[in-house]
Amino acid sequence: MPVIEPASRYTELRRQEAISPKVLFALDATTPPDTPVHDLSALTAVTVAAVEAGSGHVLDISDVIFPNGAITLVLILAESHLSIHTWPEEAMVAVDLFSCGKIDGAAVIDHLVRGLRLESVTTTQVPRGVEISRLPADAARRARSSTA
Repeated sequence: MPVIEPASRYTELRRQEAISPKVLFALDATTPPDTPVHDLSALTAVTVAAVEAGSGHVLDISDVIFPNGAITLVLILAESHLSIHTWPEEAMVAVDLFSCGKIDGAAVIDHLVRGLRLESVTTTQVPRGVEISRLPADAARRARSSTA
């Protein structure tokens, strides 16, 4: 289990991320019989290692195991969040990584694909957020001053 760090340790990081690009990585894949996605401990270990491989920081972890064995795992990151949803009856997994700042989302996704032995992988990247130049003047001023 990772060492969970207090969010207050990342206050400056969050300020810097206010003007950084934000990207949603959405991944859908199938799972082979020998995948660790059906074992909560293994799934959590691989997911935390993937975040660390992308230079991210895990602040908290929450999970639910449903009666059919499906798992929802959510990692709260200093750089936003990562969620994994499994459907064992369909041999399917969906991953959403919302990334801000310096986390390497592509490295996180690559590590997950390899570590979970995913197949038939489809990944979509969606830019999110607004440009500072499109924010109302007072919000843009606050965003700029928070990074100074």
